[in-house]
Amino acid sequence: MKPILIGGIGNVLLGDDGVGPYVVRLLESRYEFGNDVEIVDLGTPALDLLHRISGRNVVILVDCVASDQPPGSIVLYRKEDILRIAPTPRLDPHSPALSECLLTAEMFGTGPCNVLLVGVVGQSLEPGCQLSPAVREAVESAIEAIVLELRFLGCSVEKKAITTNGDFWWTHDRGPAARALGTV
Repeated sequence: MKPILIGGIGNVLLGDDGVGPYVVRLLESRYEFGNDVEIVDLGTPALDLLHRISGRNVVILVDCVASDQPPGSIVLYRKEDILRIAPTPRLDPHSPALSECLLTAEMFGTGPCNVLLVGVVGQSLEPGCQLSPAVREAVESAIEAIVLELRFLGCSVEKKAITTNGDFWWTHDRGPAARALGTV
């Protein structure tokens, strides 16, 4: 198992909730990392996140978060910050379960040493594949936070010669039929 996990959390079909997968795909397209780094679109994990984070040295996650700060703000949470928050009742099997998974991993002695949650304050969770303008503008800051964290930890991070502008499948306008169905 690779000791460093960079994971994007969120649903790309629910507006700003898709910022996590968007950031990690853009990060992966722009940078080369050492063999010890695994980059994953985690989708909408629940308690199954436990098997992804257990035994890791470093876990960096990107997700849309709620905050009193303006949409598009970047809020960084460390492991201690996440563990301080009491788990809330789960409303469905796909609700994020980061604190529960971290607590469980800690209980079993397999918790990651370093955890960073790069939170992007969302504006809209309406059905659709587009990020709001405020969140889209925050993407570069989220990537920068991840790269800085990796370099601080001594990880190899090199910019690729050829990169993408973030034109991923879910960001495309699917045409009138998809708009009529509300899927874009």
